[in-house]
Amino acid sequence: MKKRAKTPAIPEWASRITGLREPLEINQAELARRLEVSAMTVSRWERGMLMPSAESFIQLGNFASKSDCWFFWEYAGLEVAKVSGTFDRSKTPRSLAVPELEQAHAGATSEVVALPLLRAVASAHGGVTDRHLSLRMIPATKKMGVPSDWCPNPRYTSMLRVKGRSMEPLIRNGDILAVDSFQADRARLLGKIVVVSNEKDGLCVSRLRRYQNFDVLESENREYEPAVLNKASGWRILGRVLWWISAAP
Repeated sequence: MKKRAKTPAIPEWASRITGLREPLEINQAELARRLEVSAMTVSRWERGMLMPSAESFIQLGNFASKSDCWFFWEYAGLEVAKVSGTFDRSKTPRSLAVPELEQAHAGATSEVVALPLLRAVASAHGGVTDRHLSLRMIPATKKMGVPSDWCPNPRYTSMLRVKGRSMEPLIRNGDILAVDSFQADRARLLGKIVVVSNEKDGLCVSRLRRYQNFDVLESENREYEPAVLNKASGWRILGRVLWWISAAP
C-alpha cells in the first residue's frame, strides 16, 4: 500500500496574507485589484506556491494592522533602524506586540529599564526551535529590569532563552540573551553574535563571519557545521546579541 505524500507546510507569510483579508472582509479578487496583480497571483501567494515581490510585501504591510505591518515590511528588506522615522507614527514599531518598556530608578543615580522576556527559545546552532521571523511579533511572559547602560536601544531590545550547547563554552544551555533588533545591518555585525531565523529551523543563535565573499553563521563548538547566510539558505538576521546571563537554577 502506497503512503500518501505529505502536503507541504504553508509558509507563514502565505497564511498571514490570508489572515490579512479576513478583517478587511475582502476576497482574493478584491485584494488583487487593490494591489494591481491578478487574482491567480494572490491565490498562489496564499497557497505558498509563489512568494510576493518586495514591492508587494510593502503594499501588503500598508494594508495590515499596526501589529502585523512590520511582518510584511521586513520581508521586503526594510529594517527598523533605517526606516523607523520614515513611516506614519501609527505604524512604527512602537505600536507592535512588545510591551512598552518602563523606566525605574534604583538609588539616586542608577537607571533601570524593563526588558520583555519573550515566549520563545533560540536554539543553539543547527537545532530546530520556535519558528518566528520577527522578534517584535512574539508575546512576552514577563519583564526583567536591567541597567540602562546595558541597552543602547532599549525600545528595540528583548530577551529570550537559549536551548542547546553549540555556543558553549561561551553561551550555555538555558542562558538568557539580550537581543537588539535595531542592530540588524549585516555589514556592521561581522564577528558579532547574532540571532537569526528562517522558516524551516526557526530562531537560532550563531556568530557571523565573513570568508572572502561568503557570510557564514558559525557555532563556538566546532562539532557543529556552519551555515552560509544568503538568500538561498533563507536565514535572516533579527538582531545582535548584546550580552547574556545564566538563569538561576
